[in-house]
Amino acid sequence: MKHKGLIVAARLLSAVFRPYYIPIVGFVALFTFTYLSLLPLLYKLTVVAMVYVFTILLPRLCIYVYRKLNGWAPVQLRLRENRAIPYILFILSYVACLHLMFRMHMPRYMCGILVSALLIQMVCVIVNVWWKISMHSAGAGGVIGALVAYSVLFMFNPVWWLCVTVLISGAVGTARMLLRQHSLAQVVAGTLVGVVCGFAGIILL
Repeated sequence: MKHKGLIVAARLLSAVFRPYYIPIVGFVALFTFTYLSLLPLLYKLTVVAMVYVFTILLPRLCIYVYRKLNGWAPVQLRLRENRAIPYILFILSYVACLHLMFRMHMPRYMCGILVSALLIQMVCVIVNVWWKISMHSAGAGGVIGALVAYSVLFMFNPVWWLCVTVLISGAVGTARMLLRQHSLAQVVAGTLVGVVCGFAGIILL
């Protein structure tokens, strides 16, 4: 029973902290915990809706159609050799969203969330050609890197939030290993990729 409980908890963590939720969570956090909360509600809802469509709805729909055309079950997308096209579909959707944000003249530190996510996706696509890397861990690591970058830009002490994000990242990585989706090396590598890309995408934009 204890073993089953751990598996259920691991599946729940994997479902809740899916990597493609990271951009929309980032925007919600910006609009909630920074001075951007003063922006008009309609503007904030428009931006969040746009990010949702391009980073979750559209790529998920394209991947569903791609899977159906190939006659694959959902579990087959977990195979390393089958992950390249879904990654590319996500990347194209992120690029389209980023282009639209630039056309709307949105602040660069807001666009940085998409840039960070895009960098993570691209690095994982390249690594995935030779070796399966944990996208869940990369997404969680990206939150850590982005938090540090925003603490530099907005000059606040990130210690408590950093503790929370590091704990979540550790829990997500542990969940992926319990589900036997990744090894420790794949989880650690994914986390490091996420931290570096999450920080660089925001601070260097």
